[in-house]
Amino acid sequence: MTKRIYELAKDLNVSSKDLVSIANKANMSVKNHMSTLDDKAVKTLTNAVKKNNSSAKAKTTEHKAPKKGANHNNNEKQVDNKSSRPQHNKQKPQQNNANDGNGGRNNNRNSQNKNRRFNNNNGNNRNNRNNRRGKKNQGRNRNNNEHRPAPTVRKDQPLPEKLVYSVGMNVQDIAKLIHRDATEIIKKLFMLGVMVNQNQSLDADTIELLAADYGIDVEQKVEVDIADLDKFFEVEEEDSEDMEPRAPVVTIMGHVDHGKTTLLDYLRNSHVTEGEAGGITQHIGAYQAKLNDRVVTFLDTPGHAAFTAMRARGADITDITVLVVAADDGVMPQTIEAINHAKAAGTPIIVAVNKIDKPGAKPENVINQLMQYELVPEEYGGDTIFVNISAKFGQNIDELLEMILLTADVLELKANPNKRAAGSVVEARLDKGRGTVATVLVQQGTMHVGDPIVVGNTYGRVRTMTNDRGRRVKSALPSTPVEITGLNDVPSAGDRFVVFEDEKTARAAGEERAKRAVIAERNRNNIVSVSDLFNKMAEKQMKSVPVIIKADVQGSVEVLAGSFHKIDVEGVKVDIIHTAVGAINESDVTLAEASGAIIVGFNVRPTPQAKQQADTDKVEIRLHSVIYNAIDEIEAAMKGQLDPEFEEKVVGTAEVRDLFKVSKVGTIVGGMVMSGKITRNASVRLIRDGIVIFDGKIGSLRRYKDDVKEVKNGYDFGLTIEKYNDEKVGDMIEAYEMVEIPR
Repeated sequence: MTKRIYELAKDLNVSSKDLVSIANKANMSVKNHMSTLDDKAVKTLTNAVKKNNSSAKAKTTEHKAPKKGANHNNNEKQVDNKSSRPQHNKQKPQQNNANDGNGGRNNNRNSQNKNRRFNNNNGNNRNNRNNRRGKKNQGRNRNNNEHRPAPTVRKDQPLPEKLVYSVGMNVQDIAKLIHRDATEIIKKLFMLGVMVNQNQSLDADTIELLAADYGIDVEQKVEVDIADLDKFFEVEEEDSEDMEPRAPVVTIMGHVDHGKTTLLDYLRNSHVTEGEAGGITQHIGAYQAKLNDRVVTFLDTPGHAAFTAMRARGADITDITVLVVAADDGVMPQTIEAINHAKAAGTPIIVAVNKIDKPGAKPENVINQLMQYELVPEEYGGDTIFVNISAKFGQNIDELLEMILLTADVLELKANPNKRAAGSVVEARLDKGRGTVATVLVQQGTMHVGDPIVVGNTYGRVRTMTNDRGRRVKSALPSTPVEITGLNDVPSAGDRFVVFEDEKTARAAGEERAKRAVIAERNRNNIVSVSDLFNKMAEKQMKSVPVIIKADVQGSVEVLAGSFHKIDVEGVKVDIIHTAVGAINESDVTLAEASGAIIVGFNVRPTPQAKQQADTDKVEIRLHSVIYNAIDEIEAAMKGQLDPEFEEKVVGTAEVRDLFKVSKVGTIVGGMVMSGKITRNASVRLIRDGIVIFDGKIGSLRRYKDDVKEVKNGYDFGLTIEKYNDEKVGDMIEAYEMVEIPR
């Protein structure tokens, strides 16, 4: 007959857990309380349990026997002492009642027996109370002894031979380094005449005095400022180990419309000028081209005079400068600025005399004009290379490329690709889908995806890297321009970046740099000297034009702000209250309404909600695609000389719903009018994520098979845009007309 563990435990009056342990000791295969036992196992466990119980009872009787005897003796002593006390009182009643006979004697005996019982009961009760108190006190003392840690005895460790300290350490820090108690150090400093507490910072003299008293050599720890990126950058450049040849970085400079972008267009077989407003390059671009199995990195700087700072940043990171001068125009103001920037950067200059195919071209006049600025050609005994080219027809372009490669070979450009990357920011912007996007040029080391990086006053981790062809890459060697994402804020163009070993250090460095930048900005604005005190008092009486600047890239924001500050109108100044990158949103309109500011948008558009709020709050939004117009308009507003002019009037908006590719025609857009109407003679803008992608004319407008002059709200249509075929589904088309209005 089988029996389970818990049933047998219940019969034997023991716990199932104890019975399982006894069975395991007897080498029985028992796992838990539900295990079954046969008759033999039941008999064995029953005997084992009885044996354990008998041995446990024997032990308890041995321990309890002396305690009972001791208590019995104590009780007897206490009874004797207490029973002896009332005997004096009992003698008097015996004497007084001596004549009472046997009755009196019996009464006395009965009373004595009662007293003895009463005294014995009192003695037992008191002894029990005392025993209970003693047990409680013993338990308390036992608990106190168990929880109270043993006093630690400091080991006498030897003093170190040298104390490496940093200024600002306190007594506790030094005590840990020299293996001494803080109170001992405080006492020693007190004897030396220095009164400090254990948390007070100590200067270098006090620490050296303390170390001399202990007989220890001292050495001040060299503190490395992780927020100083220039120092890291210099260390990377000075290290000459494992140097390998790198590609040259070439910057194209020159005056407006002298053919810089056309030259680059021919070199890399792409069309940049068609997408630029007014034929002017609005922001820096960086890309690479392969020439005779060799890679050359090109930087395209804008040609407008307002982009001087951007052109200067391009010269700071370049190796060779190609100065493009039109043969029919000669040396212009921006040409002179480009020469000065290139000389300040110490880069060799190669002069490309462009447009020699034009009838009025005079390359000799260009050479004579440039000689006034110490650019003497080699045939005249100088060291400047001159090449006559035609960027439009590709004339002598190969000769120019050979001169670039020859100059690069003479410079012996090298870099170490086996270190952490360091370089500079070419351009940065805020993308709606990807966040902060920065175009950087790696100058030292190799950048990898996932590297923790500090860029200017921002930090982050390289999430993605895209090369100049729009392809994802995992690493970037020196002299390689890449577009990275993953930064926490938009850096400024020209900022330097350094890759750190871990993300924690990068975060600390970035936050420290941002903190220092805020402090420097506050100090710069708050410092008032005697010389400029009257100027500041006069500024308070001046009228101001508050402006909010929004642009597509950070470089354009900086240039617009700098250009507005340079506008010189007596009695009026420009007050820029906010600058940012991206589309104009509701917060910008709210800020403009509160401060009475004008919103200036450069290559960006307002969101539908922001536009509606601006119309409701009567906030003026001025949108521009050429910087000339923005500067001239603000200057005219300051002077109060705004004459009647043409104003842009938006007549309708439409959404791209579908695309149709037709040979010899291009891309036909199938869309739906969302508001207003689309007219055949209107100009259109193609807007993608709030950024203006293209501005042009309508090529054709149809409904079904019929050409129409206009399409009203709620109807679908098909249209083509002149000289543009890169529309995407979801793009917005904004139709507008230029209407002359009086001011």
